[in-house]
Amino acid sequence: MTGMSCGASPHWPEWSATKTSAASNPWISAAMRGQDATLERLRVDRQLEEALAHGPDPLHLAEVFGLDEKTAMRYAESARALLEQGAEQHRR
Repeated sequence: MTGMSCGASPHWPEWSATKTSAASNPWISAAMRGQDATLERLRVDRQLEEALAHGPDPLHLAEVFGLDEKTAMRYAESARALLEQGAEQHRR
C-alpha cells in the first residue's frame, strides 16, 4: 500500500481515492458540466422514483431523504399525480 493516503482504498489507484471523505460538490459538478442531467435533476428524479416505488407516502420520503414535511408532501403529491395519470392512460 505504498503511496496511498491513510484510509484510502487499497482497491483503487492512488489518484482515485486519496481520502475517505465524500466527493465534493465542485468535483461532481465539474464531472457533470455539459451533461443534460444536472445534480438537482438527478436528486429530484431519485426522490420521485422512491415515491413511485414505495407509494406517495410523505413520511417515508421525509425519513429516507431528510426532507422537511412541506417538501415531502409536495413530492408525494407529484408522485400521486403521476400514478393517477398512468392509471388513466392505462384505462384508455
